[in-house]
Amino acid sequence: MLHVKEAKYRHDYIIWLRFNDGAEGEVDLADELEGEVFGPLKDINRFKSFKVDPILETIVWENGADLAPEFLYENVKIIA
Repeated sequence: MLHVKEAKYRHDYIIWLRFNDGAEGEVDLADELEGEVFGPLKDINRFKSFKVDPILETIVWENGADLAPEFLYENVKIIA
């Protein structure tokens, strides 16, 4: 099972992620910010406020938005 172990804001809508299998890379989420839950994250300050939830083991935002680690893994550009 995939889990996000660490995440850091890079720039724009790009987040660097490290997964429990050691893979790490960047994911651009600009195209995912649509709809009632994700739309408000187009505000860059809201977007940058994500954290790694220790229970869900993925990135989450205070408004309840989260993304499955599997989705993030499939869309990350692996750099290690």
